[in-house]
Amino acid sequence: MKRVAIAILYQRNPWRFLMQLRDPLPTIVYPGHWGLFGGHLEPGESPEQGLRRELWEEICYRPDQLIYLGNKGDRQVDRHVFSAELGVPIQSLILQEGWDMALLSRSQIELGACYSQKSGQIQPIGQPHLRALEAFLSKLQSGA
Repeated sequence: MKRVAIAILYQRNPWRFLMQLRDPLPTIVYPGHWGLFGGHLEPGESPEQGLRRELWEEICYRPDQLIYLGNKGDRQVDRHVFSAELGVPIQSLILQEGWDMALLSRSQIELGACYSQKSGQIQPIGQPHLRALEAFLSKLQSGA
């Protein structure tokens, strides 16, 4: 079973969520889809350790605090989800993996897709990432 950790990185007022547009390579999962930053855990690595490593490798970012939201996995993937407020402007991030990145609005997430400047077209959000975002937004709406 694959072990991964992903981060819902957000800004408030208005709420926006940092997403990565995955490369359009047929050899990867969800090619050409928007997804949350994060990735596979190495042997012996805790989900938080792995996520911190992945965030540094992918966007050169170290969040002050990660809040564990739970395991949102399925039969094939042990998926640990965290959230953190994005404490820097998007312009200060360095995209080192992926095709594009953007701050998506709630309405784009509800739509399930977003336009990418780099691809020149509307790209879908990967289903596991969309479900994690929808659960996070539902908690926000309920005040939990």
